[in-house]
Amino acid sequence: MRDAEERAFRRLSKNAKLPGFRPGKVPRKIFEQAYGAGTITSEAMEDVVPQVYAKAVREHDLDPVDRPKMELLPEEDGQPTRIKAVVEVRPEIELGNYKGLPIKSEPVTVTDEDVDRAMSSLARDRATLVPADREARLGDVVTMDYEGKIDGVAFEGGTATGQQTELGEDRFIPGFATGIAGMKAGETKDVEAKFPEDYQQPDLAGKTAVFTITLHEVKELELPALDDEFAKAVSQSETLDALKDDIRARLASAAESRRRREMGNQLVEDLIGSHDFPLPDVMVEREIDSMVSDGAGMAARMGMSYEDYLKAAGKTEEDLRQEYRPEAERRVKGTLILESIAKAEKIQATPADIQSELQALAQQYGQPVDRIRQALGNNLLSLMDGIVRNKTVDFLIDNAVEATPQTSA
Repeated sequence: MRDAEERAFRRLSKNAKLPGFRPGKVPRKIFEQAYGAGTITSEAMEDVVPQVYAKAVREHDLDPVDRPKMELLPEEDGQPTRIKAVVEVRPEIELGNYKGLPIKSEPVTVTDEDVDRAMSSLARDRATLVPADREARLGDVVTMDYEGKIDGVAFEGGTATGQQTELGEDRFIPGFATGIAGMKAGETKDVEAKFPEDYQQPDLAGKTAVFTITLHEVKELELPALDDEFAKAVSQSETLDALKDDIRARLASAAESRRRREMGNQLVEDLIGSHDFPLPDVMVEREIDSMVSDGAGMAARMGMSYEDYLKAAGKTEEDLRQEYRPEAERRVKGTLILESIAKAEKIQATPADIQSELQALAQQYGQPVDRIRQALGNNLLSLMDGIVRNKTVDFLIDNAVEATPQTSA
């Protein structure tokens, strides 16, 4: 440390401006009287700490999970100034069995009904709206005004004018769409509907509202004919049968992805339950921070400030952090187990893996790969961590065995 302090003093003295001394010629004692000895020590620490800390980490084979907390120890008993670094490290995990884990998996099946539903969805996307001189039905597109009240008092978000929307029960709170069905253009009617108990706005959850509806216009969807021309218009398929085959293949691929995701989640949950080790508090707190940030983002998407969101939920941020802690601990535990398995099995993100992921992101966002890489910046490491995690979960799935059904005696 003394050598580092001397080097630091020489650097600092070059810029020191003291009467009677040229830059770089100030005696150290004079410099310390003017600027304080701590100035030299701080400069020396910035020079020596990164090297010394990195060396100590290598020598002790440590795996830090956070930045170290530094403490300068004074000279004593003839020993020079020393630096004490305290850092949280990844816990040592004694991995139990992770190969050959039992797993239940249902075979992927795509029925003709699944294909028909997908075809209907494509047809609806190409449908045209035509006026309907009749009462409104579920599935129609209507233009309406409405004003909602709870106990006779209007509530925020419950009023609209000239709104055009499709009448679907899944688009509104229960009772709203079915209450409008049967109305004709020009009619006004009160419709009663109840907000679900788990509604996203806590102040409305479970409450019954009365909506005054004025219907202005009713239109129905006129679907195109499902034929070869339709297939050419919505895809690269030349025939309707080819389009159906393509849809079946894509549905099967999506179903297989869901199946493997569910299997992977179950295997990770099993490993979490079968392993016990201390969790670094800094990792848990970091995960809670992420969950709090997600909550604030959700509130913003709902058009609410985070403070209003907390107020509506009747909670403080500390309340939320306590609620999030068990889930955060579960996530951290799962991450640490998967990292240990990846290390044991030498699972890594190869350049080909990274390039493939970047190309997928480029296609998703319609941007060149180089721009995606540039936008990721330091987050490229997080991308690599995600690749390793996914490959490790795939490893667990590929090495799992089908659970044997239990038979009763």
